Amino acid sequence: GLLTRLQMSAPTVRTLSSSESLAQNIPSCLWKLGRLNHVAIAVADLEKARCLYRDVFGAQVSEAVALPEHGVYTVFVELGNTKLELLHPLGEKSPIASFLQKNKAGGMHHICIEVDDIKAAMTELKKKQMRILSEEPKIGAHGKPVIFLHPKDCHGVLVELEQA
Repeated sequence: GLLTRLQMSAPTVRTLSSSESLAQNIPSCLWKLGRLNHVAIAVADLEKARCLYRDVFGAQVSEAVALPEHGVYTVFVELGNTKLELLHPLGEKSPIASFLQKNKAGGMHHICIEVDDIKAAMTELKKKQMRILSEEPKIGAHGKPVIFLHPKDCHGVLVELEQA
């Protein structure tokens, strides 16, 4: 009776699922997102943070590297499937210095996602009214071109895109 009628109508409901109709509305891009490269954390004390991840958590932790063009010191923590990037200010004009003034204990600063074509990504994102925080890509901590997207356009998250 009723159960048989419900089972017979189930395939009809599945073919009209919202995920299928949403997928049809997504335009194809000339570029695509890749894997999560890292999550960046601003830290007030870089050596204490290095010790936490190395000595307490047992992670493989890099030495600090100065990136004057970005106004930061970086340390990478290897996690197997991704990395953490510990950021500490380099100079008074560092964007991390202003972040730490607002967030004394530090905290998540940005996420970094790889893209297969950063120039195509920039072109399409600009057409979609996404604000990019520089006119041209800069060379990031991994020696590859990177751009940052305005957090107000990304639901409050600063997003870094890195050429894969």
